[in-house]
Amino acid sequence: MFLLSCVRLLSLKFQAPQSLVSRRFQALQFLVSCPLRPFMDLKTLVSSLNDFAPLSLAENWDNVGLLVEPSPPHIVKTLFLTNDLTEEVMEEAIQMKADLILSYHPPIFRPLKHITWKTWKERLVIRALEKRIGIYSPHTAYDASPQGVNNWLAKGLGCCTSLPIHPSKSPSYPTIGTHRVEFNINDTPSMDKFMSAVREIPEVSITTFFARNNGEEQTRVSLNCTQKALLRVVAFLSENSHLYQKTEILSLEKPLLLNTGMGRLCTLAESVSLATMIERVKGHLKLSHVRLALGVGRTLESQIKVVALCAGSGSSVLQGVEADLYLTGEMSHHDVLDAAAQGINVILCEHSNTERGFLSELQNTLAAHLENKVHILLSETDRDPLQVV
Repeated sequence: MFLLSCVRLLSLKFQAPQSLVSRRFQALQFLVSCPLRPFMDLKTLVSSLNDFAPLSLAENWDNVGLLVEPSPPHIVKTLFLTNDLTEEVMEEAIQMKADLILSYHPPIFRPLKHITWKTWKERLVIRALEKRIGIYSPHTAYDASPQGVNNWLAKGLGCCTSLPIHPSKSPSYPTIGTHRVEFNINDTPSMDKFMSAVREIPEVSITTFFARNNGEEQTRVSLNCTQKALLRVVAFLSENSHLYQKTEILSLEKPLLLNTGMGRLCTLAESVSLATMIERVKGHLKLSHVRLALGVGRTLESQIKVVALCAGSGSSVLQGVEADLYLTGEMSHHDVLDAAAQGINVILCEHSNTERGFLSELQNTLAAHLENKVHILLSETDRDPLQVV
């Protein structure tokens, strides 16, 4: 049966477009050398992918995670990477016997009201379910990740330090709640009764320590609580205002995550001319052309020291950032005008050209992260829909 499958795969190869021949031959070689291929259960694999880049890092408007799930149990032997899942890429994934497609951009973004053959996105879902192929999308979770798309894009600038433009915050607070209430209370006969009543309020944690106020020893109460509990705490304190003083109500912030967030502000170790930076960007992205807007008063010989970048569409992330150069895939016409008027140069490379090259690095990184338990292939038909003609 295995040899028969190989023969069928070879016969398909000669009927396939030339762009798929080499990849199919690689897949056949892999099958012959490893007939008992390693695999992962879909749920286990998705969990590992979520560990690699937590979905909590994604923007709240995004649609990320497992978008299409075949009926369980579903075993994944081949993971197929693409930047955009088009119908052409789907057919390539089917030919390559993919069990799960990781599409950087989510092919399902707006809700689908029906699944018919009328639109190409609906057809993607139909083909995926017919062929028992899952679809997973990380999108902005990979943008924010310390080992994600923007970090890869920054590598094309040369030696530099890099910080997120909009840092990500931890998904949870470091304490039980969202607010902290602090107040002093005198050591009176009523204190124990008062404190017992406070402790009975749900979603509250309390710590106490000694404090001195105007030479008088008091107990300082620090109370962490949720937004819902805060209303009850304030109401309770208002009813017993004669027992406490020096009250503070603090709104707690979720802690920032190190080297994590949207965009990157990069400071080069040594300044280079704009012309040199253009060549570096083109080389890193393997592009023959980019679009350039010169900042007012700037030339190709102007020095570049600070670069603000954002893979994909960078208008909202880069707006207002002080830099010598904005690097992104696309920006609105008026945002380009605003940047140029401030003397900021702008390089636009088309949306997915600033993202797609990351997948080659991701292929190796995920192989290590998943301990080579699945075979990872990279799409050869995936490409930016815009080209220079």
